[in-house]
Amino acid sequence: VQLQACGGGVVQAGGSLRLSCAASGRTISTYTMGWFRQAPGKEREFVAGISRYGGSSNYDDLVKGRFIISRDNAKNTVYLQMNSLKPDDTAVYYCAASPKVGSSWLPDSPADFGSWGQGTQLTVSS
Repeated sequence: VQLQACGGGVVQAGGSLRLSCAASGRTISTYTMGWFRQAPGKEREFVAGISRYGGSSNYDDLVKGRFIISRDNAKNTVYLQMNSLKPDDTAVYYCAASPKVGSSWLPDSPADFGSWGQGTQLTVSS
């Protein structure tokens, strides 16, 4: 599956933005989908994940309560709604697809995700 993320930009602290990740080549309904981010000089870190049909989601503690991951399998697209943005949220955001499916957990390690988009830059100004 090929993934393309978009929607990044520059936003003031406290603002909101929605990222989109459009998939092609295969339907995303067979994948757990996730968002990761990587700030300069830091390792790529998990942000949020969502199960194949959207029934379950998980978030890193740093974004819990502020970010919402969702998916529209009919449109083959995943979204990340980001609210109450902080300068520490500044990073390149990547969407990813994982073939791993758990009955009671969702993958959250980059190693669990085999397909990646090209990333979209988010800059939050203070």
